[in-house]
Amino acid sequence: MALLEVEDLVVQFYTEDGVVRAVDGISYEIERGERLAVVGESGAGKTVASLALLGLIDEPGEIVGGEIRFRDRNILECSDSELRSLRGDEIAMVFQDPETALNPVYSVGEQIAEAIRAHRDVTDERARRRTVELLERVGIPDAERRYADYPHEFSGGQQQRIVIAMALSCEPDLLVCDEPTTALDVTIEAQILELLEELAAEFETAIQFVSHDLGVVAERCDRVLVMYAGQIVERATVDDLYYDPKHPYTVGLMASIPRFGDDRDRLATIPGSAPDLVDPPTGCRFHPRCPYAESCCATRDPPLVDAETGTAATPLEAAPDAHLAACHEYTGVLEDGLDYDVVVRGEDGDGGESE
Repeated sequence: MALLEVEDLVVQFYTEDGVVRAVDGISYEIERGERLAVVGESGAGKTVASLALLGLIDEPGEIVGGEIRFRDRNILECSDSELRSLRGDEIAMVFQDPETALNPVYSVGEQIAEAIRAHRDVTDERARRRTVELLERVGIPDAERRYADYPHEFSGGQQQRIVIAMALSCEPDLLVCDEPTTALDVTIEAQILELLEELAAEFETAIQFVSHDLGVVAERCDRVLVMYAGQIVERATVDDLYYDPKHPYTVGLMASIPRFGDDRDRLATIPGSAPDLVDPPTGCRFHPRCPYAESCCATRDPPLVDAETGTAATPLEAAPDAHLAACHEYTGVLEDGLDYDVVVRGEDGDGGESE
């Protein structure tokens, strides 16, 4: 049994324009101690799927289908008190912006100590000592004195270290990281990622890592889910995804990454933009932007299949290292097949096309 199993999860938001199905029937699992990345463009559903794990979908959003099984317990059937007990103890989250994750009117030490007291039967003094230990562990200098300082008295990188200390204070089994280094400069980003990896290994914590940075994912994760328009379009180990991507969307993402020694005048781009999820395209949701699309792609929704065998398989049914893709190339429907030697095209400065 995997640590976490998400099956056919559906999350909707009710807006004036209509119902937005932000997460549309995704399934995946996370093994104990694993580093799983969830990647895709903004609006793909990565953050919504992550918030659902902790029951943090608020109005006008609603989880309308599926199951989230953590240690074989369906989180969606938990009461509010059970969810409060779960959050911060067994599952914790590191948010993108530490300023919004920290309460500005309480000292950082008291906020971490409160999280410890909420889940552990300890004295105030023991919670304080544990907090100082954590602050030292994440690299906050003079932690004993700075226990009483407020969030605004720390730099952005230090604030994120404090959020990590709070998230790991009860040694959770699963840590959900929602682009935790987006607001940081490159040097601090590397330090934070190294710290996360080191502490997670120490506490034997699995990580669901939400990111748009494919370089970070390549260095830090074991497997990758690629999301597009609320759906999973590819799942693979890191090596398989980077050396042999199967879905045209993933190929487009890879082609857009700048590389050392790259002599292209312009980076490749994926034409168009992500679809409106109030009224998504029929068939494959990527087909309006796909350079390889055929007529069948506009009418048939491709299932996730094993890219090697063409056998339909959900991520929960397939072997953890199986390479899955939702593309008609692997269902045997496409007539011409895909030629990934042709890079996804984008317009050049003169309005023409460049490879």
